Amino acid sequence: MGCADANAANTFRMHARCLLLLALLGLGRPAASAQEPAPEPLHPRHQVATVAAAKTSIYIGSVTLTMPPFQRNGDAYTSSYQAKVFPYFFYNESGTIAITLSDEDLRRIAAGEVVYFNGRAADAAGDPRRIEGRVVPDDAVSGKIKVRVWVSKNIELIFNTTYRFTGDATGE
Repeated sequence: MGCADANAANTFRMHARCLLLLALLGLGRPAASAQEPAPEPLHPRHQVATVAAAKTSIYIGSVTLTMPPFQRNGDAYTSSYQAKVFPYFFYNESGTIAITLSDEDLRRIAAGEVVYFNGRAADAAGDPRRIEGRVVPDDAVSGKIKVRVWVSKNIELIFNTTYRFTGDATGE
């Protein structure tokens, strides 16, 4: 190996060490100012969602689901519910319900995109109910919502209704 080969090998090692050092120090990535800005906070109107009463058919009857306005806590909207089963009044129930929608989901809804969600409910006795659904916005503050409630492993009730974000519209 001649002097030229030794110098080339030393130069290669020196460049490799410099690249490794730059990578470890993070100097090879763009500056923080070049990164995307943080998303804007959500409008206060998203803190409350009002869902209209919904009705679905069952074998020789119907189920009407009513809920007071949902309050947002973290990524979940929570409320109570009351289900009235006609004519089988002895199947009436009440309980709590929570639907998960992240800040990003709410931004997508405000932009007019369809969003799918999951949730959970429990009747007054604590029996769990699985919830799934879809939000189809009409505009930034209202639209249609489809909610699927699994009452048992084999029984699924589907409710189609509307929603409106009814929190503080002034943003104060």
